[in-house]
Amino acid sequence: MLTVFGSTALDTIRTPKKTLRNVLGGAATFAAISASNFVDTGLIAVVGKDFPKKHHDILSKYLDLQGFTIKDGKTFRYDGKYDDTLSTRSTLKTELNVLGDFKPKVPEAYKKSQFVYLANNDPEQNTKLIKEFDKVKFSMCDTIDFWISTKREAVIKMIKAVDAVVINDEEAKLLTKEFNLIKCAKKMMQWGAKYVIIKKGEHGSLMFYDEVIFPTAGFSLEDVVDPTGAGDSFAGAMIGYLASKNSTSISEIKKAVVYGNVLGSFAVERYGLDGLLKIKKGDIAKRVKIYEKMIRF
Repeated sequence: MLTVFGSTALDTIRTPKKTLRNVLGGAATFAAISASNFVDTGLIAVVGKDFPKKHHDILSKYLDLQGFTIKDGKTFRYDGKYDDTLSTRSTLKTELNVLGDFKPKVPEAYKKSQFVYLANNDPEQNTKLIKEFDKVKFSMCDTIDFWISTKREAVIKMIKAVDAVVINDEEAKLLTKEFNLIKCAKKMMQWGAKYVIIKKGEHGSLMFYDEVIFPTAGFSLEDVVDPTGAGDSFAGAMIGYLASKNSTSISEIKKAVVYGNVLGSFAVERYGLDGLLKIKKGDIAKRVKIYEKMIRF
């Protein structure tokens, strides 16, 4: 089993063609649903009493919700706007609400999880939570500019506490205060991460381990409508694949990165979570085969 901890949110997403209001979102939501394509996944998250039943029904269809808490108050809300190219997103508003003072606990049924993903979330909470598991085989975390700007030292401590960090290129530079991605990765490995995966959006990713650098291309798409959750879907697929194989060999980690790129491509083709929710059996394997043809020479 895989356990995912992080934010479940009500998002307002503004794209050049469409604005979505109060849709189901959050880093943990995208990551966990992406991972559920590979392995049974438990979600640890908190929402408020304003969280719609239709959203709860979606989560319960795909995920184990023993770690899902409903508290008095409002659900975490995010409001962001994309530019005309869909390559840059500006944060208009972040309201932590019930997430701000949430004190998560790991359900007994989850404590045996050997694979744990700490989605973009308060790094102090993440570092505390990882200690509650009995024997973690592989743990991974993500972060964003909000936490880097407000709790940089806590982010660095979180990186020390996990095996792998997944982070996008701009945030890697912001966190490490370096401008070269290789130097960014080396600094994070000096802080304690064994693996560093730097996401580059439509341009794929770079995976670093020891002296290994493994670059992967993004899956080429003609129509991208909403990049929200692509990075979270990438990370969820990556650790979900590893958990399904119960392996942390470098060859399987490389394959996991490829699956991350593929699931991220599904996420951006539709608005909100629809890209992940519309995946049918066989779609992932079919796209992986196309990906293999795309990069083979």
